[in-house]
Amino acid sequence: MFPRCPFLGLLALLLLAAQADAQQVPHVGYVYPAGGQRGTTFEVIVGGQYLDGVDAVHVSGTGIEATVVDHDKPLNQRQINQVREKIQETMKQQREEGEPRRFMSRRRGMEELVEKAGISKEDFEKFEAFRKMRNDPKIQPNPQIEEKVSVRFTVDKDAAIGIRDLRLATSRGLSNPIRFCIGGLPETLENEPNDKVADSVIDALPVVANGQILPGDVDRFAFKAQAGQRLVVAVSARELIPYLADAVPGWFQATLALYDSTGSEVAYVDDFQFHPDPVLFFEIPKDDTYTLEIKDSVYRGREDFVYRIAIGEIPFLTSVFPLGGHDGQETQVVLQGWNLPVQTMTLRPSDFLSIPSQHHAGGRLPFAVGTLPEALEQEPNNRQEEASKIDWPAVVNGRIDQSGDWDLFCFEGHKGDRIVAEVLARRLGSPCDSVLELTDADGKQLAFSDDYEDKAAGLTTHHADSRVALELPADGVYYLRLGDAQQAGGRAYGYRLRLAQEEPDFELRLVPATVNLRGGGTVPVTVYALRRDGFSGEIHLALKDAPGGMILDGGRIPAGQDRIRMTLTAPVFFLKPIVSLRLQGTAIIDGKEVCREAVSAEDMMQAFIYQHLVPADELLVSIQGGPRRTPPVRRLDSRQVELTVGGTALARFSSLPDPMGGRFQFTLSDPPEGIAIDRVEEGADTTLLVLRADGDQVEPGLEGNLIVDVSLERQLPAREGPARRIPVGSLPAIPFQTVKPHTWLDAAQR
Repeated sequence: MFPRCPFLGLLALLLLAAQADAQQVPHVGYVYPAGGQRGTTFEVIVGGQYLDGVDAVHVSGTGIEATVVDHDKPLNQRQINQVREKIQETMKQQREEGEPRRFMSRRRGMEELVEKAGISKEDFEKFEAFRKMRNDPKIQPNPQIEEKVSVRFTVDKDAAIGIRDLRLATSRGLSNPIRFCIGGLPETLENEPNDKVADSVIDALPVVANGQILPGDVDRFAFKAQAGQRLVVAVSARELIPYLADAVPGWFQATLALYDSTGSEVAYVDDFQFHPDPVLFFEIPKDDTYTLEIKDSVYRGREDFVYRIAIGEIPFLTSVFPLGGHDGQETQVVLQGWNLPVQTMTLRPSDFLSIPSQHHAGGRLPFAVGTLPEALEQEPNNRQEEASKIDWPAVVNGRIDQSGDWDLFCFEGHKGDRIVAEVLARRLGSPCDSVLELTDADGKQLAFSDDYEDKAAGLTTHHADSRVALELPADGVYYLRLGDAQQAGGRAYGYRLRLAQEEPDFELRLVPATVNLRGGGTVPVTVYALRRDGFSGEIHLALKDAPGGMILDGGRIPAGQDRIRMTLTAPVFFLKPIVSLRLQGTAIIDGKEVCREAVSAEDMMQAFIYQHLVPADELLVSIQGGPRRTPPVRRLDSRQVELTVGGTALARFSSLPDPMGGRFQFTLSDPPEGIAIDRVEEGADTTLLVLRADGDQVEPGLEGNLIVDVSLERQLPAREGPARRIPVGSLPAIPFQTVKPHTWLDAAQR
């Protein structure tokens, strides 16, 4: 058994209590308002759960100072019952003492009742708030956003405009990131109630109006506008909270309507191209007072149905052409939109194309960077005899100019060539919903693609780009036919068609984007491999520029697998409570070493079922509590465990602290079917886990990591019933491979 030591045992219990708390991970669900103007000071409310001890705010980027002002936490059900029982008991006592009932209806009487019951004023106010919420049909209770933290922000006048990640720092660690906007326009808040008349009056444009939609709610804003103004009204709603797990379609689906002073609707919109957030473009016909109306399309609502509306003659970029350019070379770009300061730009490609704007939502579109030769589509090319020839490998920049337009390309290929023809349009902000067909010279269809799912595009719900890949069957001329699946078209319907040999590659996503653990503690994380063009090799993972003592276990994605769970162990001694980590993956592709850095992401659910990997600005690790005096648990053998099918294998660890009257329980977390812990052997210096592989369920050659969850089982004093099990944490990941049973011939050869 474990060595007995009172000091170590006390440390163990303190650690267990802290790690049990850590199971309640801090969560934020919304920020209201979801941003502010640079050069100003303002307050916001952050709604979430498990935010006890909140004392700081972490915002990505620079130029922002934040101070926690207050934390309002509602009573839990046990506390509500206690308050109710105290009130009922006190009222019963007063009746027995002959106090008149009418006295109870007066405000002073209620105050005296509460005081006599021994209920604090704060608790009674929270109790009344609970009763009001329960009886209000417009309020939809949700424990994940019940706690409210007030935060005061001061933003430098030169702070960069755009979207940041906001996290709250609590006694349990950091919360998940949520989007927070910094803009350059003046800001205003809605004044409730504003559903019947436009009580929220906007004094001057341009402005950003902030609000929340509750169930059945309709918000209206009134403003004056002059004839000839080219008005842009751009909503940010789904952009702020991309996915809601418990809502269909999975985000706040806003609609906009504009009315003149007679109440006549002069404009309406419920989206922008393929984006759920609507954008209204309207040239003002006459001087008048106009009313803008925003609501959810099916009248849902909740506190996390937060919106920002930019209103005014602001620049808004609707499309660019071409959608990308060659790395390191200048590209002439044509812009489309409203109120743009320029119509063309010459630029060197970067991740985003920007135009001068005080409002981030209207001034950025993704812009592709390529290394292949670039070409422009040549019209007419609708028929086979007009097909544009591609000297491949190359990227062709084109567009579906009008409804029903088809672009036809031809190229020469050789038998055995493994080609990839891929369209990038929707992923680059184009509304084009492409279809792609590959035929031989006789018109025989060899491949067809409508929608190709790209898991790297975590904010895309309709994967509308096309991709075909195959080995050419013979020497000759081949044709690619590209069009829009909806038979739509126009100047905004640009695309990039990449035609090349397969270029095996990969990207990485690391989940979650926030990791909380204690000094010396271990937690699991997940890395997804997004493989490209047939790459199936193994990927080795390693921390990059990590602080001393931070350990990664199980950092290898086996060949052919797209996902691995591994573990991070914090250093015993550390200087910073919050550190930014970087993870790098290395693979050998065509004899060359290829390195790719992992993008931190949140695994978000949409509409109860769909999962999306939504990128975050950075991976942050919060290390809680003081340094431990005992070393972290480590694996004593770093080699991959060979687990015989139908047999067992050992995984050796250093000993855990003394459980002081309890015992540790070890459970495999999400193991492959047929693999289990057979037994645990505890010694003075080591803990041995005996792993078993069921011969009827497990095949040889299975690889991965086994994650072991540890809990402490204790029978608490003066408590009947089963022992209480307290989560402790995880052991370092165990890399394993299943192997076939050894025969006598195997032994002889050895």
